[in-house]
Amino acid sequence: MTGRWVDLREAAELLDASTEAVRKRAARGSLRSDRQNGRVLVWVDEGRTEGGREAEVEGSALLAAKDETIAILQEQLREEREARRRADTLLARFMDQLPALEPSQEASQEPSEPSQGAAEGQVVHGHANADPGSYSASSQRRPWWRFWS
Repeated sequence: MTGRWVDLREAAELLDASTEAVRKRAARGSLRSDRQNGRVLVWVDEGRTEGGREAEVEGSALLAAKDETIAILQEQLREEREARRRADTLLARFMDQLPALEPSQEASQEPSEPSQGAAEGQVVHGHANADPGSYSASSQRRPWWRFWS
């Protein structure tokens, strides 16, 4: 292993990094370093250090993993947008057909007198009709979901 010991400033120039970045690498141990006469010296090997090359390999692996994650997330986002578009389309179609599903005013108006089958004690639209005189349209108008309860 050929190389030389250099100070932080020169190591930063050789490694194309900031002085602080070289100092942090030395502190973490990713760069071989030594302290002499109060100065930090870094071992530089052929223009790069071993730690620098390892960090470069780790960095490229991290970038590849980041790119893969971004691609996966972009695909998920595209699928979610497509599902949302389909849901919005179905909702719009339903809202357009909603007036056709509501009963017309003529069909919802009940006669003020009970029909022939609404004799005393019979059930008409879910109501027991004890007194034919108390039968009214307002008592007949119930939400559709009440018929099932």
